[in-house]
Amino acid sequence: MAQTKETVKALLDRLPDDCTLDDVLYHLYVIQAVESGLEDVAQDRVIPHDVVAETLRRKWQAGRAE
Repeated sequence: MAQTKETVKALLDRLPDDCTLDDVLYHLYVIQAVESGLEDVAQDRVIPHDVVAETLRRKWQAGRAE
């Protein structure tokens, strides 16, 4: 919890004085999304790029054959 509070304080210090609540919420969303992605990487909950590329290539080719 303390780290979250410090993250929010640091964000507010970086944003301009005339920022909107939407600006704050957007930046908090981005921070949360990046942290979530980093946690996924740390827990090996990722799909390698080559696997994604091959899956998309097969789907694309199947769609063209129809």
